[in-house]
Amino acid sequence: MEKSVDLVPAMVVFLAAVHVIALVYWIYRLASDRPPQRKKSQ
Repeated sequence: MEKSVDLVPAMVVFLAAVHVIALVYWIYRLASDRPPQRKKSQ
């Protein structure tokens, strides 16, 4: 029973970490997509 109680916060931390990594990756992709557009307007 104690193990299942410890598993819940661990799963929450894991899910939060996955969302943070996904957000950082999405921002990185968005930033890497911007320079070509800036070059085009030049």
